[in-house]
Amino acid sequence: MSKAFLVLDDGRVFEGCPWAARGKTFGEAVFQTGMTGYQETLTDPSYHKQVVVMTAPHIGNTGVNKQDNESGKIWVAGFVVRNPSTLTSNWRSEKDLEAELVDQGVVGISGVDTRALTRHLRDRGAMRVGIFSELEMSREEMVVEVRKTAPMSGSYLSEDVSTDKPYIVKAIGQKRFTVAAIDLGIKGATPRALAARGVEVHVLPYNSSLADIEAIHPDGVFLSNGPGDPATMTAVIDVVRDVLTAEIPVFGICFGHQILGRALGFDTFKLTFGHRGINQPVLDKNTGKVEITAHNHGFALKAPTDAVFSTVFGTGEVTHVSLNDGVVEGLQLLERGAFSVQYHPEAAAGPHDAAYLFDRFISLMEKYPRKVGVH
Repeated sequence: MSKAFLVLDDGRVFEGCPWAARGKTFGEAVFQTGMTGYQETLTDPSYHKQVVVMTAPHIGNTGVNKQDNESGKIWVAGFVVRNPSTLTSNWRSEKDLEAELVDQGVVGISGVDTRALTRHLRDRGAMRVGIFSELEMSREEMVVEVRKTAPMSGSYLSEDVSTDKPYIVKAIGQKRFTVAAIDLGIKGATPRALAARGVEVHVLPYNSSLADIEAIHPDGVFLSNGPGDPATMTAVIDVVRDVLTAEIPVFGICFGHQILGRALGFDTFKLTFGHRGINQPVLDKNTGKVEITAHNHGFALKAPTDAVFSTVFGTGEVTHVSLNDGVVEGLQLLERGAFSVQYHPEAAAGPHDAAYLFDRFISLMEKYPRKVGVH
């Protein structure tokens, strides 16, 4: 019987079975704790250059369909599962999961002890990894190849996943606002969530300038999720500072949250193993409410969580913190229309505890209307 191997850069090797496309692939090994929503995970651009380990043991039983895709392709570098489903049974299914992975050339591995692998990554941290499927290579040769690959820290990836040209998602019903969404790796559910609230969304490339943004006369600017190290996004960070100076309301999520934080003068750092999944508990410090939220990030902000902070754009505060490790999960400026969260309020594939944040963005644009003749 043919074999496949998952090889970590610390030398640990897990043996499994070839699954999905055959060959070899490399990326950052991360684990995803959601029990559902594997299709949304696969097509989320934030997973670019990452080999995703699903902690739920049974994957693929609902197949795949076009409606649940978050982008036009699968972005994960590799896919690791314990027990792939041998059949598809769902009325919405249009295709078998493994067949879709094969068609898109995504190398996978099954039969891996994903519990042991997850515990290893939790204890040692996310690291470089390779999947080698049906290849005649020694353990030493595989480890050497993995160690030759680039780490996630210092990676600049938004240019790989961003749209090449602007496009518009029209408002549903009566149009109330216009928003410029900077595509750093945006998920399709995000502009749909805004459109459902009467927002016309102009999705712009990651390298758009303030002039490009102001050309559409937006009522607000949205900073999307995306892959890579936020410290590398200096040009985008400068544009966000320009947007804040122009006093255009800003809402950022995930990667966009980190970029807004850096625009305010804070540093970011690499988390040991990150937060990925649809069951992450977050405390809203202003209300005391605990939200169960969808996450996918490997970096976080260094910002004071116990006091109001000062920036060149006025005072601000941390609004949300993770209940797992205490890291910053949200912030806001108190004297200007800008806020962000580390997680995903569009919640594809769920939960929906944070959907109110889109309504908060609407309220922010109402409170800080665009100044005629300025933008």
